[in-house]
Amino acid sequence: MTDHVDIYKKRIKEILKQNDRKCVPYKELYAKCRGRHPMPDKFREAAIALKREGVIFERKAGFVLCESYGIYPAEVSRIAKTFGFLKTEDGTEVFVPGKFLKGAMPGDKVLAKALPRKDRRGESPEGEVVKVLEEVFSEFSGTLEKEYGRLFIRPDTLSKELLEISSMKIEAHEGDKVLAKIVKRGDRHADHRCAVIGIFGSADKASSSAAALLHINGIETEFPSEVMDEARYIGRMKITDDEISRRLDLRNENIFTIDGADTKDIDDAVSVEKTAAGYRLGVHIADVSHYVKSGSKLDSDAFLRGTSIYYADRVIPMLPKELSNGICSLNPNEDRLAFSCLMELDNDGKVESYKFSKTVIRSRVKGVYSEINAILDAYEKEEDIPAELAEKYNGLIDEICLMEELAEILTANKLKRGAPQIDAPEAKLIMNDNDICVDVKKRERGKSELIIEEFMLMANSCAAKLAKEKNIPFVYRVHENPSPEKINDLKEVITRLGLPVPKFTSVKPKHLSDILESAKGKPCALLVNNMVLRSMAKAKYSDEPLGHFGLVLSDYSHFTSPIRRYPDLAIHRILTDLCYNKATEKSLNKRYAAFAKAAAEQSSMCEITAMTLERDCEDCYIAEYMSAHLGEKFTGIISSVTEYGFYVELDNTVEGFVKIETLPEGSYDYDGYFTLSRNGEKLYSVGDTIDVICAKANVSSGKVDFTVAENE
Repeated sequence: MTDHVDIYKKRIKEILKQNDRKCVPYKELYAKCRGRHPMPDKFREAAIALKREGVIFERKAGFVLCESYGIYPAEVSRIAKTFGFLKTEDGTEVFVPGKFLKGAMPGDKVLAKALPRKDRRGESPEGEVVKVLEEVFSEFSGTLEKEYGRLFIRPDTLSKELLEISSMKIEAHEGDKVLAKIVKRGDRHADHRCAVIGIFGSADKASSSAAALLHINGIETEFPSEVMDEARYIGRMKITDDEISRRLDLRNENIFTIDGADTKDIDDAVSVEKTAAGYRLGVHIADVSHYVKSGSKLDSDAFLRGTSIYYADRVIPMLPKELSNGICSLNPNEDRLAFSCLMELDNDGKVESYKFSKTVIRSRVKGVYSEINAILDAYEKEEDIPAELAEKYNGLIDEICLMEELAEILTANKLKRGAPQIDAPEAKLIMNDNDICVDVKKRERGKSELIIEEFMLMANSCAAKLAKEKNIPFVYRVHENPSPEKINDLKEVITRLGLPVPKFTSVKPKHLSDILESAKGKPCALLVNNMVLRSMAKAKYSDEPLGHFGLVLSDYSHFTSPIRRYPDLAIHRILTDLCYNKATEKSLNKRYAAFAKAAAEQSSMCEITAMTLERDCEDCYIAEYMSAHLGEKFTGIISSVTEYGFYVELDNTVEGFVKIETLPEGSYDYDGYFTLSRNGEKLYSVGDTIDVICAKANVSSGKVDFTVAENE
């Protein structure tokens, strides 16, 4: 059957291409397209479709082909108060200054064109919105403010201006963090009109801002009833003798877990033995795929969530607590089903052989990082282990010391490979009973944290190696090489700092390690660390084994956290069919090829959302803590410099901004890299120690402002 709309679409594109940048009026275009059997309705339908698809564009004088004017279709991916980003059809991210957004909102389909690129080294290309094709987004969060006796809403994003409220669907007051909906669009974000439809609580509380962030990003904090029904059913299941008989029974082995003191979703346990040839390392992971079956409501929901989200002292789990804290959690002194990676290593820490087995284990104890660290410190100092720890870990002390020995070998191997050791300090938020952040500390990493990190790395690598050898569909954790543009930016900064620049045509991990080493102990160490981090690509998931640049591994995956990460659950399912059900390569490809690709893409997107949310929520809680310390003096280090001022990072990881207008009077020059000067004198440079005063802390935005202390 002839599709007349498609025929008209093809003719329209051909005619407009012949006319290049010349506009063709509607009637003239129709006349050239109609042929012997005119169908005006089909022509109109074709023109509308091409406009919606971003192929043609209607100007006052008529139609043109978008590509003739450099106009392209895109989607608004995110916006802030003064700028936004578009994503093109090929995945390119385009930066758009706020005045060129034309009021477009996240999710909107738009037509855009390029803007002359400014000096934004290594950043996205710039563009402007020409026309909004399809309006999608309408809800946003903000704070109610009173002006001239009327309530307005100050958006958290999308505009610096107060927006007018057309209606209040609920009772809310000045200072409340609220949910609003756009009811009338303007040509600028500031011209939008809105209705207040929900309330999160006081904007002065970080918990209210966190709740708003979760809602706006579509994060469900509760599970659907059908998912909970499955979870409760599984949570009541018992491990049968029949199931145990089909598994490798490791319940008599010295296997135990090591986690934070408050961890409830325990998904990994470890064991180690000394052998004649070296070491026998066991990494035993909760067998979540045994309970969460493909096609189940639980699996579908976990796929959509992609990952658990952690912020402050809260967690939004990927799986209901009936599983994550219950039947799937490797709780001490309870039989648990596991999927174990059993490795034989030589004395140099090289894997000689490995196998993946379905097992049943019984963790000896719930190990705690701080307690294991105390045991190892006492052992190193040849002191007595505290009595309560000696009792709790009775019979495991030798294994703990052996674990440290092996982990040190594995760490040394990683350094030999040239893996860059980037310092990325994390904040630990201390909450009171009223859910208020009362302290911020730098999260310390001791020997036991490094032990678990190294052991998990080994199991993750073995899983990817097996999948690659067997040529089966898989979800790999990949980290691609840095882009040449970002490496050039890094080299320029290193040169300006007077540090040696490694000679290379193609950057290797070792080159970045050498750069970090050359800056160690110098005032510029923080800048170099941040620049190296910024130069590297973002890790993601892929169904292709692209390798891991940062770890200097050709094969890597995430196998060790199926309770909280969907990629791990996905590859457990694939490896179960390979190792346990003895499926063939052909059947695995038929069953899992599309699944692995979809899981990789979805998991990558969910990870980005989770990481952004965790960071933004944390910023709100940090601002809440700093709001109780206004006017107080702190000592920090300048972490980065811009033409508008500079950031100062405190020892506890809190970072605040010093605006250039708050500095002593004078004209300041920014070198474009890391220094503000006045009259030729360098006054503020990255790495400088400086005393500052906490001048402002906005809980709603998560922003902290400092001013330079007078003695500076």
